[in-house]
Formats: sequence, structure tokens, C-alpha cells
Amino acid sequence: MIPSPASTDGARTLSGILFLLAALFIFTVMDAIAKYLTADYPVIFIMWVRYAFQFAFVVALSLRARARLAPRTARPGLQIGRAVLNVGSTFLFIFALRFVALADAVALSMVGPLFLTALSVPLLGEKVGIRRWTAVVIGFVGALIILRPGLGVVHWAGMILILSSLVYALYQIATRVISRSDPPLTTLFYTTAVGLAISSAIVPFEWRAAPIEVWLLLVVQGGLGALAHLAVITAFTRVPVSTIAPFNYASVVMATIVGYAVFGTFPDRWTILGTLVVIASGLYVIYRETVRRRERGRQPAASTGSPSSATD
Repeated sequence: MIPSPASTDGARTLSGILFLLAALFIFTVMDAIAKYLTADYPVIFIMWVRYAFQFAFVVALSLRARARLAPRTARPGLQIGRAVLNVGSTFLFIFALRFVALADAVALSMVGPLFLTALSVPLLGEKVGIRRWTAVVIGFVGALIILRPGLGVVHWAGMILILSSLVYALYQIATRVISRSDPPLTTLFYTTAVGLAISSAIVPFEWRAAPIEVWLLLVVQGGLGALAHLAVITAFTRVPVSTIAPFNYASVVMATIVGYAVFGTFPDRWTILGTLVVIASGLYVIYRETVRRRERGRQPAASTGSPSSATD
């Protein structure tokens, strides 16, 4: 019996979602390892091992695809700048992990899509209506509920996590722009190559002698990073971004479980409330962006606007 196209598409979508969930869980485990290691070892030392393994992964992927090891780019400056933003966001996130509970850190990082929506107006010229602006504001109120500034509940490093999300949103905007001219493998190459170059230049000044068990954790973290990137690539080749994006919020649940199992920490009720507000706002932004794409797809070629453009 030949499978119907609908059942084939359904199986492909399900497998893509499962690949993304697997990647999110791997990233959560990597964050837990990084949090454990930051108590005794410099962030750049941890990052250097991670980038080394990711670069090896990119080399292997390039060889498999029979691509050039150093792909040409139409916009080298933007590629390098984008990669620097990724390094900065990663450094800030891992640094803050030393002081903030894993679940709180992941929850605060969920404001990233809200920053992305806000920055897309001045940097990409996109139109954002009152509905999405309202969702962005509500999402940031959720972040304030988690942080509770002035009450001394969440460590000051929570603000570093917000900054990390802002830098990562800039990185995502650069990714959108560069995707118009360069293929994914080229972008992935520059991300890892620049990250490895920067961390390699700094790590001699931050080098620490480490016992074999620490090196084992570092190697496991690097290997998991390569595996997670492969899972993400596989997921996005099977499922459209608009379909799979909401599942990214599952990482909050995973971080809560892993954080409790490894570090014995669990979010309080205000953190849970703030997290739910941030997630709900992010999901609404994704929903409205999906609606707008569908509306634009239905518009005639000569159409210049949509009645809902001011309220999206």
C-alpha cells in the first residue's frame, strides 16, 4: 500500500518536531554542564571547546556535502559581524548561568522573540501593528515579574540574560538579512569559524589546568553541541519555521526539570507566572506573524496593503 501524500507530510512534520525537541533537550543539558563548570572555570575556556567541536562538525558536514571548506560569501562584513554577535550572546548567557537558576535563565531568554519583533521595525523596515506591540509590552512585563527589580529576588545577572537576548535578536536579524545572499552552510561555517578564532585568541589568557573528569564534561558538551546543530538543521529541512517555532518554548519545561534534577532548584510562583506571560506573548506574536504571512500570500500582486496592517 502506497502512503498518501497527507500521511507522508504528517509523518515528516512529526519527525521534524521530534528532532527540534531533541535538539532543545540537548541544548538544555549543555547549559546545565556549562552552569556546573562556570563555578570553577572561565566562560571563554568552556566556549573554546564548544566552538572547536562545532567547527569540526561543520568541516565534516562540508565534506559530506562536497562543499568548499571556506565557502565564499557575498557579504563578508555582515557574516563576521553576525558571528561576533553570536559569540557575545553566548558569552553573556553562559556567564549569567553561574549566578541564575537554569530555569530562570531559559525563561528570561524567551524575551528574544519579543526583541526580534521590536527591532525588525527600525532594522528591517517591517510593519508591526498595535496587536503585536501590545504583546511585546506584555511580554516585557512578564520579564519584570521574573526579575522583580529592587526586591533582590533574582540575581543582578538576570539583566545580563536580558542583554544576551537583545544581542541574540540582533544576531537573528543579521541572519535574516544574510540568508538572502548566502546559503545556510556558508553562514554556519562563518558562525563557527569566527567563534573559534575569537575564543582561541583569548583562551590562552584564561587557560586552566583541569582534571580528566572536567575534560570529559567539556568534550561531552562539545559533542552534544554538534549533535544538537545537526538535529536543528534536520528539523528545519522538514518543517516550516512558522509551524515549528512555538515548540521552542518547550525548553522552559526542560530547563525546569533538568535544573531541579541536577541543582535542586525550582522556580517560585512569581517566576512561573512571569514565564507564562512571556511565553503567551511570544506565542501570540508568532500567531500574528503567521496570519500576516497568509494575508500577504492571498493579496493580488497589485495590492499595496491590507486592512489589518495597522492592527497586526
